Amino acid sequence: MTVYVALLHSIVLGPGRRLVMADLRAMAEGLGFRDTRTLVATGNLIFEGEDEPLCAIEDRLEAAFRARFEKHVDIILRTAEAWRRLAAGNPFPGGNGADVGIRVMRTPLGPEVLPRLERIATPGIRLAVVDGDLWVDFSQKPSETKLLSHLTTKKLGIGTLRNANTVNGLATMLG
Repeated sequence: MTVYVALLHSIVLGPGRRLVMADLRAMAEGLGFRDTRTLVATGNLIFEGEDEPLCAIEDRLEAAFRARFEKHVDIILRTAEAWRRLAAGNPFPGGNGADVGIRVMRTPLGPEVLPRLERIATPGIRLAVVDGDLWVDFSQKPSETKLLSHLTTKKLGIGTLRNANTVNGLATMLG
């Protein structure tokens, strides 16, 4: 058995409708995954399953999500081992966990993305690509920066943003 971490890009199902985490766990269990657990109500799922290619599980989860909730949502998957490495690789360990964001990517980013984002970033924002994921120390509330609007699927590829507190919380849940 392999333990996986799945991140949903969005859990807004439509105007006034948000995904309930119990429904997300039930969906995963309906696919045969076990020991499903969630962290906060923002689309973070941990589960156990057979060892399969990540893209195959992502496809199954996305298809099940679409069938059950009538909306496509990108789902990014990592093994527990890869998640622990992600959490340990924080290049900004002294930053405020709520203000350090990680764009967890399906296809790894290269360092060439940094100059483009650095031109947009305001002073005080620090950027790093670690193992293909983008780390941003916003040094303030991310929602108060114009950089946030440039961290999209259209501009960077399929991925989803989590803060360091959530990344560490998932790592703690993994043990």
